[in-house]
Amino acid sequence: MLTARLYAVQKLPSLLARTLVSGTNGSPLLPDMAEGHLPIHVNNVRSRLRDIVGASTNWRDHVQAMQERKALHTLLAKRQEDLPPRRMKDSYLEVLLPLGSQPEIREKYLNVHNSVRFGRILEDLDSLGVLICYTHTKQEMQPRSPLSIVTALVDKINLCKKVIYPDCDIKFTGNVSWVGKTSMEVKMHMLQLHDGDYSPVLDATFVMVARDPENKRPAFVNPLVPESPEEEEIFKQGELNKLKRIDFSTASLLKMAPTAEERNVIHDIFLNTLDTKTVSFRSRILPPNSVWMEDAKLKGLQICHPQERNIFNRIFGGFLMRKAFELGWATACSYGCSRPFIVSVDDIMFQRPVEVGSLLLLSGQVCYTEKNYIQVRVHSEVYDADTREHHTTNIFHFTFISENEVPRVVPKTYGDGKRHFAAIMKEI
Repeated sequence: MLTARLYAVQKLPSLLARTLVSGTNGSPLLPDMAEGHLPIHVNNVRSRLRDIVGASTNWRDHVQAMQERKALHTLLAKRQEDLPPRRMKDSYLEVLLPLGSQPEIREKYLNVHNSVRFGRILEDLDSLGVLICYTHTKQEMQPRSPLSIVTALVDKINLCKKVIYPDCDIKFTGNVSWVGKTSMEVKMHMLQLHDGDYSPVLDATFVMVARDPENKRPAFVNPLVPESPEEEEIFKQGELNKLKRIDFSTASLLKMAPTAEERNVIHDIFLNTLDTKTVSFRSRILPPNSVWMEDAKLKGLQICHPQERNIFNRIFGGFLMRKAFELGWATACSYGCSRPFIVSVDDIMFQRPVEVGSLLLLSGQVCYTEKNYIQVRVHSEVYDADTREHHTTNIFHFTFISENEVPRVVPKTYGDGKRHFAAIMKEI
């Protein structure tokens, strides 16, 4: 079964290219929403967010700016039914990253391999997702939004290009695709200009949540009304995505015992690593062309400075994703001894905010390998130097493909690595 799933991943570029053209998960093409929309320059996205929220650009004034937001409580809807419904096209946005036409901004996005830093793309997607949601919930008579909209989950990001060129313009598009009571699903696409046409690079699904002006309690958002059979399909897919997330969370090894198939895999690993001379549970031998999982780790530390704050004066979620991705890439690179390419990002849950001044501890772990594929899990936690307490903030999952076949990673205990990899293969 896993071989069939791996075959599906090897067909990833053509599959995802078709997906981006036809709509996520094979849904029909959306009506053209671009008419009448002028692209926003990527540098203006965060400035627009600050204007919508009323956030200060000066760190010294942020406390007063947040105090002023408390007065916006009175503008919150008491019921979702009190808010006007929105269409998918109402939240549609286009953002231009002009790497080709404005070479002066290239330096920020360039990596040593003369391609685009994917961590920077994660930052841009995160900001765009929030702006799309504010566009969906905008009230014409309110100059400032009473909502605090934050990223709750990166459901998935799938790529159909190994290399993103640093000298060709990039365009991001996106809109709200599903709405609950207080949450919104956002679908975004990234395209790059080649020979006069924009070709697909990736598609992404984020989940955002709306909270009150102080970011303490949930707040209602405008309902979404599909206008066509195609949009109804996309909305239904959003509902299915929600159910899949619930099912997947309950399937964690922390909540559910290994299946019969997984128990057999675990037992086979144990038998293959058992020292036949001693026949002891404590005496284990590493098979050829293998690496113990405990030896496939990298760690990092980040001091969270005010420069990396978001509009609510917590650490920007896109910054956390960039740092986690870069550590994940380095983990895959050092493990495979060759350049890895990102294939998929999924299941990033933002469990708690990271305060400015925090010590952020990142731990990258290779948790599953198969042929050229490397599954990396990055655990993020904050350390309080005063209390000496550690608190998990995020867990990131990255799937890479290496230029060369990689050694098999062998656990001495069991974890979610293979299960998570199999779920990704099935989804693709």
